[in-house]
Amino acid sequence: MNLSSLLSARASAGRPVRVGLIGAGKFGSMVLAQAQRIEGLHVVGVADLNVGKARASLDRVGWPAERYAARTLGEAVKTGMTCVLDDAGALAACDEIECIIEATGHPIAGVRHALAAIEGGKHVVMVNVEADVLCGPLLAARARAKNLVYSMAYGDQPAIICELVDWVRACGFELTSAGKGMNFEPRYRYSTPDTVWGFFGWSEEEVAKGDFNPKMYNSFTDGTKAAIEMAAVANGTGLDCPDDGLAFPPTGLHDLARVFRPAADGGRLARSGLVDIAASQEPDGREVVNNIRYGVFVTFKAPNEYARACFKQYGLLTDPSGWYGSMWRPFHMIGLETSISVLSAVLRGEPTGSSREFRGDAVATAKRDLKAGEMLDGEGGYAVWAKAIPAARSLAAGGLPIGLAHNVRLKRPVAKDSIVCVDDVELEHDLDVVALRQEMERSAGPGVAEAA
Repeated sequence: MNLSSLLSARASAGRPVRVGLIGAGKFGSMVLAQAQRIEGLHVVGVADLNVGKARASLDRVGWPAERYAARTLGEAVKTGMTCVLDDAGALAACDEIECIIEATGHPIAGVRHALAAIEGGKHVVMVNVEADVLCGPLLAARARAKNLVYSMAYGDQPAIICELVDWVRACGFELTSAGKGMNFEPRYRYSTPDTVWGFFGWSEEEVAKGDFNPKMYNSFTDGTKAAIEMAAVANGTGLDCPDDGLAFPPTGLHDLARVFRPAADGGRLARSGLVDIAASQEPDGREVVNNIRYGVFVTFKAPNEYARACFKQYGLLTDPSGWYGSMWRPFHMIGLETSISVLSAVLRGEPTGSSREFRGDAVATAKRDLKAGEMLDGEGGYAVWAKAIPAARSLAAGGLPIGLAHNVRLKRPVAKDSIVCVDDVELEHDLDVVALRQEMERSAGPGVAEAA
């Protein structure tokens, strides 16, 4: 890698890489924690609806107050300081900013912010996987049409999975599967914001001491976040989601190559070329030995006997046959690593993973028997969880994307564990984003259209 040397050259020439950040929550705070230490990377502006919270985030990660005292973006550009504001649109309109990091986690706002950034001639690093799985392939296409980069955020698991997939293909191996580790048990599927802390093992006192969002944590717990991320990986790599959603087989490092190979060869995959999750818990709650709860992985197959022999000679962890091997990364550090995406976009013109086709989808699925007239409350809520399925199946069923499942009313009942369809709800709000999603569905590749 030579990003640091490219950045050093820019800094020496008095041309820092200028960035705007939208969203100063946990991920944004982690971005800011490292950005202040990277010479040549200038965060011109931080936009958040809660300016006070944004300033508190900057203070918490060690920024001296005088460093974010700029009153305008223009002043920030001239002085090298940072401006904190509540107007994300101002970042998109600032000519000197080269790249926007979207880190709100809100799917509707994220789509709008990305569009504004692209229209403003900015590269986009989309931390917001919720927005990416909703409209990412369309956003990426619009960016490419303007010679801009639309990128997944390095440090988050989808981008790191895409990196491993690229490694497999660039080495000439046969890609079998890709995924990530996660703490999951089947009973977590029906967790709600009221029950989530029990699954984390936290007491009410511990929760009260922290700034924890129960819906966000519940999205991780009930498998919704996993579905969103794996659908995004499918869109970025050409792999597929399983036909009936992620299976979450419990798997440790020593078993990755055995479990994540086709069932025809003794594994747990219906076929080669799928994404899935390596659960770090057994169904009865026991922890899997050598689990990769915080990591990512790929499995792949040797193309011939010679490569198979090399797998053994060089200590690769393989399945019993020796034909399938695995590669993994044991951790991801989310916002602490996202500067890699920014610098890759600005200095190389390359994304660290990007949604190139509508291949996977995350559709709203009933957590319980839902009645007509009920309001859905979206990701991590009381009513629905997200299922990762092929886009072809989603289109055929008319599935409701999880990103459009917030604050919408059901027109008819939906049985527990059934996919909620677009025709089941009243879509009365955010019609601009609804239209963009429909445009993406219409422009899906011929393979998706034919399968649907």
